[in-house]
Amino acid sequence: MSLATNHEGAVRPEDLSRYFIERANVGDIEGLVALYEPGAVLVTGAGRKAIGHRAIRQFYEELLANRPTFAPGEQLPAVRNGELALTSTRIPNGATAEVARRQPDGTWLWVIDQPHILG
Repeated sequence: MSLATNHEGAVRPEDLSRYFIERANVGDIEGLVALYEPGAVLVTGAGRKAIGHRAIRQFYEELLANRPTFAPGEQLPAVRNGELALTSTRIPNGATAEVARRQPDGTWLWVIDQPHILG
């Protein structure tokens, strides 16, 4: 499958969740990695973390190997404070919580991603 290499940036922090669903469902691993700052932290479960693009890429390669399908949850409005935003989505059996940061070009990227809380 041919995937775009020029990924659209998130104009609003809430866009990151939508881009995640779109990119994960077509197996666009580079597109998923592009949602994160280079030194971002992704909680991968049971207290484990993927830190940085290389580790995040490896995590998504393993996660998407069996081609799971992701459904959008209920995106909640971001809570912003200057260049930071807390994003969250209600999903079946829980919620997600992420911290995004506005980049110099005005787009947003995740700095911290906790995909499963309250579950």
